[in-house]
Amino acid sequence: MKLKLHWQILIAMAIGVFVGLMFQNAVFGGTDGWFYHLIISLGTIFVRLLKMVIVPLIFTSIVSGVSGIGDGKSLGRLGAKTFFYYLTTSLFAIIVGLTLTNLLHPGVGVELGATSTFDSSQLQKPGSPAEILIRMIPLNPIKAMSSGDMLGVIFFAIFLGVAITKIKSAHRDFVRNIFSSLFEAIMKLTEIVIKFAPLGVLGLITKAVATSGFDLFAAVGKYMLTIATGLSIHLFIVLPILFFLFTRINPIHHFKAIATAMATAFSTSSSNATLPVTMRCVEENAGVSNKISSFVLPMGATVNMDGTALYECAGVLFISQVLGIELSVSQQFLVVLTALLASIGAAGIPSAGLVMIFIVTQAVGFNDADVALIIGTMLAVDRPLDMFRTMVNITSDSIGTAIIAKSEGENLYSK
Repeated sequence: MKLKLHWQILIAMAIGVFVGLMFQNAVFGGTDGWFYHLIISLGTIFVRLLKMVIVPLIFTSIVSGVSGIGDGKSLGRLGAKTFFYYLTTSLFAIIVGLTLTNLLHPGVGVELGATSTFDSSQLQKPGSPAEILIRMIPLNPIKAMSSGDMLGVIFFAIFLGVAITKIKSAHRDFVRNIFSSLFEAIMKLTEIVIKFAPLGVLGLITKAVATSGFDLFAAVGKYMLTIATGLSIHLFIVLPILFFLFTRINPIHHFKAIATAMATAFSTSSSNATLPVTMRCVEENAGVSNKISSFVLPMGATVNMDGTALYECAGVLFISQVLGIELSVSQQFLVVLTALLASIGAAGIPSAGLVMIFIVTQAVGFNDADVALIIGTMLAVDRPLDMFRTMVNITSDSIGTAIIAKSEGENLYSK
């Protein structure tokens, strides 16, 4: 217990792999025994606790942060920097994914056998860009909070924060103090929840390993290797270079600061569920002010999906190679553009990664029926890749937050 939290989480992961392999053997009771269900319930409870604090954390942090920014000019400047960073890193991730898939050809010669298809008709899909913008405005902010509509919550919180800056100073200070106090209370609650992370990770990893079959992994091993290599390049080369260019700080300092958030993201596979941990790491370890983190991080957890964008582009090229279809340069450019727009449009939509795959394949003219079998296979081996993608996503969010904080004159990593 004296070890730092990220080391506790990594140890819990290792134990989870070992225990999960044990439960694959019927001698130890398999996945039907009471002991297995007891262990995996630890993961379920931990994720539910994290999700419990997401909405109040996002709402109070954005309102207190935006109301403390000051004038609309400062808010506009932050918004422009945030949008530019997320657009840039997503494009870099997409280019890495396309380049690797064109070089390695992971789909050539793949025989999938009798794998179950995926029913794309059950997916909820976003509409046009105009509909996406309209959907951001919640008809009922309370309902948006209760249903977990993050774009709606973020929009209302920013709007309310701006409105607070426009009222009389006596009222403004009173309301701001209320939201700041609520935010501090939610952060304290978050700290308590995070202390249970190692137990939660043990349950999550145990379930992932115990229920995974390794035969299918071998059949699509080159595809998985391509995605993992692309994510590694983006995580350990592209993002650190961007970080150093804009901050002139050794990226190792940042990775040390967010190690706990990275480990949590890997085990939960959810950017939103990891958000409380990311905010705590960025503010306490990196030294970013709440004014910056409360604006940049919730937006990033909702719309900035570097790992997912890379996966979509590489996935579509993999599908085309399995089908024996050669995509032209113009079609690949269409893949890039569609994936970039879909990564924002799919925010908050169930099975967002699969939604985007079908959107992009339709854009280049593929038939859903042709790709359903392949996507069914991709889904079957997606769990470890999803864990890695999520870690890339939250690392990109946190690096963007640090870059923007540095550009605003903040002193980072001073502790």
